[in-house]
Amino acid sequence: MTTSTVDLFASALHLEPDGDVRAVERQMTSSGSGAWQIAMFHVETDADVHADHWEMHPEAEEAVCCLTGGVRLYFRPDRPGGGEEVVQLQAGVAVIVRRGRWHRLELEAPSDLMSITRRNGTRLERRTDTH
Repeated sequence: MTTSTVDLFASALHLEPDGDVRAVERQMTSSGSGAWQIAMFHVETDADVHADHWEMHPEAEEAVCCLTGGVRLYFRPDRPGGGEEVVQLQAGVAVIVRRGRWHRLELEAPSDLMSITRRNGTRLERRTDTH
């Protein structure tokens, strides 16, 4: 077997249910494979993190890791009239987003981020509020 490297800013790693690890095209919507996806991103603007959309993963928790820079992770209110909860992530800090929790990101600075989750059933919804 030949050993090769993987550019994690261009591809993702899938940790398959059978124990295999595969380099794959990075996919931010549902893959249907049942694999856990590890993906890294270099982001410069709020558009790079779809700040105008809420995201939710119904089948797994997500680890959102800030490797460099800084971001704000917002959680959609659980009830009408409630306020957004916000968590500040600086370099070297991660947060676990619980399964089924709507969330979104905004940048403090250009950043390198890593996401680890199963993307099965991932949903995006455009924000209707103004921030």
